[in-house]
Amino acid sequence: MDLYKYIDKQLTSLAERQQLRQLNCVEHDTAGHALWQGRPLLDLSSNDYLGLAADTALQQEFLARVSLDPADKDYALSASSSRLLTGNHPGYQLLEEKLGSMYGDRSVLVFNSGYHANVGILPALAARGDLICCDKLNHASIIDGAELSGAKVKRYRHLDYDHLEEILAKNTPKYRHTFIITESVFSMDGDIADLRRLSELKQKYNAVLIVDEAHAFGVYGQTGCGICQQQGVIADIDIIVITFGKALCSQGAAAVMNETMRSYLVNKMRSLIFTTALAPMTVSWTSFVLEKVMTMTSQREHLSQLADTLRRGLLDRSYETCGSGHIVPLLLGENERALALAEQLRNAGVLVFAIRPPTVPFGTARVRFSLTAAMTYTDMDLILSSL
Repeated sequence: MDLYKYIDKQLTSLAERQQLRQLNCVEHDTAGHALWQGRPLLDLSSNDYLGLAADTALQQEFLARVSLDPADKDYALSASSSRLLTGNHPGYQLLEEKLGSMYGDRSVLVFNSGYHANVGILPALAARGDLICCDKLNHASIIDGAELSGAKVKRYRHLDYDHLEEILAKNTPKYRHTFIITESVFSMDGDIADLRRLSELKQKYNAVLIVDEAHAFGVYGQTGCGICQQQGVIADIDIIVITFGKALCSQGAAAVMNETMRSYLVNKMRSLIFTTALAPMTVSWTSFVLEKVMTMTSQREHLSQLADTLRRGLLDRSYETCGSGHIVPLLLGENERALALAEQLRNAGVLVFAIRPPTVPFGTARVRFSLTAAMTYTDMDLILSSL
């Protein structure tokens, strides 16, 4: 019973610090809106960046293709095995080939989730005697993967590439292999990495560069390949991680790399080897949506303009914000302020939740507006007037 007493004590402590979390039941309603406690609210808390979750026409187009014949394995509801056994169904090859062509005939490996990708890639590649340089605000999955690898992990100040170079210059000669890993669009601050500078540091210090484009894939670049495409550095990045559960409105993730790296991960990456493959139905939906997303230039432009409008409106009203992307944080500082404002905004018709430590650094609690291309300038006015 000592364990349960310890757990109760920890839960009480979280509640006292206004950090206790709970699962919320939310369902998509119409484009850009969700049902919260029976009320339709403007949904500023999803990662549905292109507004596809409630696009019934898109879903009907896909379902019209779906065969109801159980013998048609392209739309089976389970793969029933890992990819290294019998779960590597033909849909995987088709999806990986489509993605590879988007990135200039690179090799691609699909995973079950972005967390699977990030928690597995570094432990497969790095070990004791190696160095991992990690942006201080990288996602928890990246931090977990780095720690699991057994390599020496050094975290450079957020987007401070002079600090990163200091670390590289001092430490690279001491280690066998050096890895630099970053997000491209940071999910809590909405700011964007300078991938050109990172590519230069990779070349100068003979490092392996890994970029997580989870919040950029589908949203940036001419065909939606992300910040790496927008900044013209696709060929300079060793591994580009993308996810399907955000802008693509699906499930799963992938890594873009060369064929040698792909073959190595197939043999060494535990989060790929020891998990059941994605269902053929899911992979088929991802392939279908991918073709649509590549052409959604107007949606990407609209989303960027909405973000500029909202960020400018916050600054004009003397609110504290940061970043330059489609994720717009409103910094509040203390947990109590963030919780109170989130509740007030929900009462006013805007669905947001408080973002608190340890998700963000202590003293930087906030509400975060995650915009989607299905929203309008009227929606931005609603947010600002509610504030």
